[in-house]
Amino acid sequence: MTTELVLLLGIYAFLLLGAFLGDLGPIETFKKSAPRLGARVERNISVGDGFRKSANDNQAVVWLKPEGRQ
Repeated sequence: MTTELVLLLGIYAFLLLGAFLGDLGPIETFKKSAPRLGARVERNISVGDGFRKSANDNQAVVWLKPEGRQ
């Protein structure tokens, strides 16, 4: 029950902040920054930036060409 109360209070506070702050609120900030974040994630996935074998290993993942038709 405590979890539900915390979640409801969080949502309530989020909505009130959005109503009081208007363009500076959390919803407007997310609307402005979400496309940029999505573009960065898509670029990093397409070029393979930052992929490592493990968190402690600095060796990058090696991409192999798949076998099959050319």
